[in-house]
Amino acid sequence: MTQTRTTRLERGRSALGPALELVHTGQAPTRAVLTAELGVTRATAGAVASELETLGLITVDPHPTAPVGTQGRPSHRLAVNPRGPVALAAQIHADGYRAALVGLGGHLVATAPGCGTVDADPAQAISEVVRTGAQLLSDTGRRCVGAGLAVPSAVAEPEGTALNPLHLAWQAGAPVRDTFSACLAEAGITHAAGGPPVTGFAANDLNVAALAEYRHGAGRGAGHLLVVGTGHHGVGGALVLDGRLHTGSSGLALEVGHLTVDPGGRPCHCGSRGCLDVETDPAALFAAAGRTPSDRDSLLAQAGELIRTEYATDARVRAAAGRLVDRLGLGLAGLVNILNPDRIVLAGLHRALVEADGERLRGVVADRSLWGRSGSVPVLPSALEHSSLVGAAELAWQPVLDDPIGALGG
Repeated sequence: MTQTRTTRLERGRSALGPALELVHTGQAPTRAVLTAELGVTRATAGAVASELETLGLITVDPHPTAPVGTQGRPSHRLAVNPRGPVALAAQIHADGYRAALVGLGGHLVATAPGCGTVDADPAQAISEVVRTGAQLLSDTGRRCVGAGLAVPSAVAEPEGTALNPLHLAWQAGAPVRDTFSACLAEAGITHAAGGPPVTGFAANDLNVAALAEYRHGAGRGAGHLLVVGTGHHGVGGALVLDGRLHTGSSGLALEVGHLTVDPGGRPCHCGSRGCLDVETDPAALFAAAGRTPSDRDSLLAQAGELIRTEYATDARVRAAAGRLVDRLGLGLAGLVNILNPDRIVLAGLHRALVEADGERLRGVVADRSLWGRSGSVPVLPSALEHSSLVGAAELAWQPVLDDPIGALGG
């Protein structure tokens, strides 16, 4: 590296993290855009991009070409490195678990499901999903930058404990983050051979799904993004404000599942009745449709399939879905009145509901909310197939986005 190049890099080293985040979120597809977004000189942007390429994080097109019919100097295209390092993502739910490797850009490199009973000891499922992730790392030969775990419970900070795992047999206060970190160490998952274990993070599954949708999915560009969705059981919510998750004073904000949408409705696990949690989840759909789910697949997958394949042809399924849509709309209207989001993204079974009858759902939200009457709030289906896994990986990628050289030891 020449002295001039070194000087440029030193001048732009503080821009490495912001530059990587711009490429990671698709906001800087070319070096020209990167230059403009960072507010640096073209030479400094080039040095920053080259350093990120040397770290194995991005690729820089060495032979830029200008689109046909355009004038001016063509700009080098930037992209995440498809063969770069990955984060280990893990999700645990009532029907089992899933592990994945996720690269920059939210790209799924490999996934492996594991279904079965999640017993009362959190270490059982966490150790199994970590071992599955370790096998994926071994099979692909990828370097691991960190690991994130998504669980169906509010996770208190800074303790990292699952406070209300209502749909699991775990005790309240289960130390999920410490258990996850211990399992990562036991599995020997490190940044490099002989190095220390990777850092483990844990968070609520809907919180991390919201972060993934904001960065890579239907929430891109939103200033105040509300995400509501079903897991395999129950309902959760999350709010992303100007790119940051709003988790409250201790990580417990947006427990939207316990909004009452039918005072005379089904008993809820929290002790109340008619909560969004039990009126709009997969179990509620099967009950309303008079159907009995099988044990061949997860409840969430079966509920989504029921709507996709029988909504148009079976009047009872259509009526059951309509019942859920009306109750979901009531809950969303209340949240719109309180939070005033500029976009709503629905995940899980709620994604299938808005795809099946978005007009009805948006009508309920508009009719029952103050802001909905004055200007409709966009209500969109989630764009990511495995948003909680992608979001769990975002937890692990964040230290790299903050400080690429420090996090990677480069």
